[in-house]
Amino acid sequence: MFPIRADAVLEGGGIKAFGLVGALSVAEEKGYEWRQLAGTSAGAMVASLLAAGYTSGELYRLLSRHDFTQLIPYAWYQRVPYFGSGVRLLLKKGLFPGRPLEKWIGELLAQKGIYTFGNLKDRKLSIIASDISRGNLLVLPNDLEEYGIPAHTLSVARAVRMSCSIPLFFDPVKVMHRPTKKISYIVDGGVLSNFPVWLFDQENPRWPTFGFRFLSDSGVNPHVINGPISLIRAMFYTMMEAHDNRHIKEQDKLRTIQVPTLNVKMTDFDLTEVKRQQLFDAGAEAARNFFKDWTFQQYLAMRRGDGHIAFRMRPSQSG
Repeated sequence: MFPIRADAVLEGGGIKAFGLVGALSVAEEKGYEWRQLAGTSAGAMVASLLAAGYTSGELYRLLSRHDFTQLIPYAWYQRVPYFGSGVRLLLKKGLFPGRPLEKWIGELLAQKGIYTFGNLKDRKLSIIASDISRGNLLVLPNDLEEYGIPAHTLSVARAVRMSCSIPLFFDPVKVMHRPTKKISYIVDGGVLSNFPVWLFDQENPRWPTFGFRFLSDSGVNPHVINGPISLIRAMFYTMMEAHDNRHIKEQDKLRTIQVPTLNVKMTDFDLTEVKRQQLFDAGAEAARNFFKDWTFQQYLAMRRGDGHIAFRMRPSQSG
């Protein structure tokens, strides 16, 4: 079977990324080969590893064995209820450091010979982050040129860390904004755009763009708030996971695989092996259902505006 070119945009969702990998595995089985990849938060992590040359099968084997609790190490003073975590938030602007995540992703990328965006030759990678100091959506690596960081020299692992820096949970990444000579705090791209499926749009696409996003389950348990830390936790869960509940635009339904979350929260890093497999299987099943009736002809018809559908366009190489 000859490979079929396509682009992929992956929504952020923390540990729920197992579902993305399941859906991607079915797309690969159908013969799709990714030319451009984009992602936010955990979607950025998966997109970067795909861009480096990993297959979805390799990703699942890597992720299913990894102890994600290593990404949230507690400092000794955080053992003190309320006070410890409050001190870290005050000093570092986050409950946990982002360095363990950057180191882990960097090691995985290095196994494929990828260190900077300049090393990516076969696939284009775009990573979404948010500059909360200036209120700007950043599409990395290009948007960091203004910060004095050439696109080809930016570390892919550092960009993933920026995109995964859930506000208040992980430390923000500090970068100097050259024109204003002021420090900018870079955090999770989901703050401004958790599902930028429009990123690769152009008027006459030569191949499709598929979106992979999460479909929230009904009956999710409410957040229990019994103190300042649980209040902060509920705030960022609500802020980051509210994206899952947004109604998907009509024009994007034909290109979006909606992956069930199985009531898993984005920071459930102690997820069991069974639950990881269930998320993977749910994503795979969603993709199989999506591709049953999908055709590129229908996709093009809707993209041309049949049915009075409008699109936002920006220059790109595909669809």
